[in-house]
Amino acid sequence: MGYVPQGKAIFPHMNIREHLDIGAWTEKDSEKRDSMLAMIYNLFPRLEERRTQKAGTLSGGERQMLSIGRALMSSPKLLFLDEPSFGLSPLMVNAVFRSIKEINQKGVTILLVEQNAKKALENSKTGYVMDMGKIIFEGNSLVLLADEKMKLSYLGGKGKT
Repeated sequence: MGYVPQGKAIFPHMNIREHLDIGAWTEKDSEKRDSMLAMIYNLFPRLEERRTQKAGTLSGGERQMLSIGRALMSSPKLLFLDEPSFGLSPLMVNAVFRSIKEINQKGVTILLVEQNAKKALENSKTGYVMDMGKIIFEGNSLVLLADEKMKLSYLGGKGKT
């Protein structure tokens, strides 16, 4: 399991490559580590461009890419993402969600906790919408996106008139 905490948790004094190496600390096979590193650099080319840059100097979106990349270095079967769009510009939100979709298409199961319900449902197969710790809506994400009560309550829609 890989975990990406809310808030883009990084070590500011370490560079990008050092962060990614930390993510692979349990992997003894250097070929597998190199393969994961290549996959992450392919997924996030900016990380490769800046691999020697200190993480503390990265933008919020770059820090999020780094956090996701570090978690992927352990080759998880399940990736838990806590609020990956938190504090990001709309362009970076779209980029992060494209990456999440690509990671999922590579066979990694994604467990996503996200306040941006619309974006989360647009990029998932199954959704659970919670309010005050209780599941209010659950089911196929496309069905939830089309549900009038769901639109009115959680997606900023107007419902039927």
